[in-house]
Amino acid sequence: MVIESIPKAAGFVYGILAFAALAWLWHSGRFTRRRAVPFLAASAFFGFLVFAPVFPYQLQALVLNDAAALASPLPTALAGLLAFIVLTLVFGRIVCGQVCPAGAVQELMHLVPVAKRGRAESRVPTAVRAAVFVVFLAAGLGLSANLLALVGLPAFFNLTVASVSFFIFLGIVLLSAVVYRPFCRYVCPYGALLAPAASKALYRLRRTDACIGCGKCERACPTGAATPAAGLGECYLCGRCVEACPVDGALTYTRVGREE
Repeated sequence: MVIESIPKAAGFVYGILAFAALAWLWHSGRFTRRRAVPFLAASAFFGFLVFAPVFPYQLQALVLNDAAALASPLPTALAGLLAFIVLTLVFGRIVCGQVCPAGAVQELMHLVPVAKRGRAESRVPTAVRAAVFVVFLAAGLGLSANLLALVGLPAFFNLTVASVSFFIFLGIVLLSAVVYRPFCRYVCPYGALLAPAASKALYRLRRTDACIGCGKCERACPTGAATPAAGLGECYLCGRCVEACPVDGALTYTRVGREE
């Protein structure tokens, strides 16, 4: 349950610090999936503690002009959301990967050792999420409808177990054990804004001349983003491709256009 005495700003400060630390780990070549787990746990913790930084819901509150839900003036919230879009344009979808609590709980659930389902495809989820984003805006701006509340995002993190919506999002989280990040990939409205930014990010994962074309990174990628023709809009910087790569230095996180 969210502790009201702790300001939501604590979650935002955590988001900034976590993003900076993760960007440094990637830039320095020290990022590993094992090192990502504490960030995932901390992000999930802040989600339950103060319901922040839950970026999709903050965007929902902004669309609904709900300053009370944001616990901050609307211009401040808008500036914060825009700042992370700019950061994504520089460093990629670190926010989605390990910082946002909604993504973190799904990523942690996907670590459960059960058989995985779903084809690693990047185009279809992008198209679906774009359509959902249009519905999200129309419902919020035209009908003042809180779609993410209906999906159960706030009820889940507030542990409102008496609510039907709590079990809707719980079902999504449980589904993520076998289907990679269903909420992030098909529903999240903030992800619909971050994906185009990530596809043009200044720092990206890319293959070097050391690549032997074995395809292991493509098979390891749960979103299909490792396929050269796919682009990196759906890359959550989870690290699976780098972990699977058998050649040291064949897949690196570097600035676009920089020669190794």
